[in-house]
Amino acid sequence: MKRLIYQVCLGEAQKSKLYAKCIESVRDYCEENKIDHYVQRTPILRIAPDIFATNRTPESYKKHGGFLPIYEKENAFDKFDEGYDQIAIIDADIFIRPGSPNIFDEFDPTCDFGAVVERDMPISGQYMLKIKNYSHMQYTSLTDVKWDWQDWGGAKFYNMGMMVLNKSVKEHLKGQTAKQFIERPQFKDFVDGKGNWKWSTDQTLLNYWVKKEKLKIDDMSWKWNALYCGVKDENIPEANFIHFFLKDKLPEKGENVEALMEKIGA
Repeated sequence: MKRLIYQVCLGEAQKSKLYAKCIESVRDYCEENKIDHYVQRTPILRIAPDIFATNRTPESYKKHGGFLPIYEKENAFDKFDEGYDQIAIIDADIFIRPGSPNIFDEFDPTCDFGAVVERDMPISGQYMLKIKNYSHMQYTSLTDVKWDWQDWGGAKFYNMGMMVLNKSVKEHLKGQTAKQFIERPQFKDFVDGKGNWKWSTDQTLLNYWVKKEKLKIDDMSWKWNALYCGVKDENIPEANFIHFFLKDKLPEKGENVEALMEKIGA
């Protein structure tokens, strides 16, 4: 079984002590579990919004050479052509706690895709309200798929900061490269940031895709993508993968790595 963990770290992020620490933890994890590790440090896909239709602010793409770096990690899809059986795509701000189990061994191999449902995490009441508001803004207008709405938690959507793909997912790429996939006409409004998607990342596009294509999905344990400052503090010690997604709430915006590691008991 050939397995890969794929990460993207571009531009200014490469100067971050937090990102360096997190990527180092992934590297060590891969060595321990005999998993290939690849960090993309230069843009490849260069997905750009339509400048005549985009609702995104110019700063969101012009400072990156006119493209949207948020879609770069989908380049991992093309790695299946290099003979990989399973690929995990992990954001560069996710820290893997030493001694964590092999995520691929926890993934259901009969599924196409695996990720964590955000509302199913042991999250705080305050963050639950954010999830509810976010899901209504992002998914209410996408009525051609089922979102399993709940009054208390909004839509059933996956946090795409961590996802596991089986090679069976290639069937749903329909012979397209990663760039061709993102540039499908059905995804144009997401890329252009139409309406409430102005600030959206690849998360909305991918959630829509996995539901529209009816992928077989493994709803994985929250321990594989614990949102720091979203998940309750008392649950963080149980997590394998800790996702530092809210930089403004971290010591020195995450650059005081020692203090941050002490907070999570690592």
